[in-house]
Amino acid sequence: MSEKTAKVDPRGLRFAAGVTTVVLALTLVLNNPWPLAVQAVVFAVSVAFGVGASPYGLLFKRLVRPRLGPPKELEDAAPPRFAQLVGLVFAVVGLAGFLTGATVLGVVATGFALVAAFVNAAVGLCLGCEAYLLIHRIRTPTTATN
Repeated sequence: MSEKTAKVDPRGLRFAAGVTTVVLALTLVLNNPWPLAVQAVVFAVSVAFGVGASPYGLLFKRLVRPRLGPPKELEDAAPPRFAQLVGLVFAVVGLAGFLTGATVLGVVATGFALVAAFVNAAVGLCLGCEAYLLIHRIRTPTTATN
């Protein structure tokens, strides 16, 4: 199935956002970049192989989804995959900050990623997905019919 037609369970995306929130919060609370490094790998796997192949996606698919039953609807996988790319960029910038001694940069980049993950987990609003849709609308303008 191509990325254009791939569909994902939105509950899995919120589950993954919840786990991501915990991992990023641990990074800040412990003032330790290693949880952020793990999260960067998770983001990279999602970007490279799709959100369904991410470790959190597989965990949801095997342990959580069977207990929930089928979803009411599936969502296009492209926007969440783009959101994972945005998360990866913030994680890499955060890691660079922590590992080079630019701790403020590490904290701010991690904090931005944490806020985005928390909003997705808490209310189902994926900021990276919204950015993807906005970019898509700008790149493919429609003609008005009047």
